[in-house]
Amino acid sequence: CFLPYKNAKMSLVIENDEEFQHMLRVLNTNLDGKRKTMYALTGIRGVGRRFANLVCKKADIDLNRRAGELSKEEVERLVTIIQNPRQFKIPDWFLNRQKDFRDGKFSQLVSNQVANKHREDFERLRKIRAHRGIRHMLCIR
Repeated sequence: CFLPYKNAKMSLVIENDEEFQHMLRVLNTNLDGKRKTMYALTGIRGVGRRFANLVCKKADIDLNRRAGELSKEEVERLVTIIQNPRQFKIPDWFLNRQKDFRDGKFSQLVSNQVANKHREDFERLRKIRAHRGIRHMLCIR
């Protein structure tokens, strides 16, 4: 493909404009429908590129499809895999919360759960008067 200008980009062509969603609401996050599915999922807090890639592969979704082209069933499949990754044989070392301090479980935190656990961790560090907790308490970090 020859592009006459050095910084020229190809435009996005939408075939089914009636079915295309420009903004998706997934796990309390607005996702851009124009981006490819894997990269649109990284807009969700707690989901990185590698985890999004793995989730798309487990859900049998083509990585070249745009997020706005997904049907309701495919979005639900993605959400269930993101919320329950261990049921879909995603290894424990891939998850972002390993051996939780309270219950010792492995889990994938997404959306608001990330901020809640982060806050709880620092409250615990302040409570036990750990060095990190004291520095956060004094805003020295």
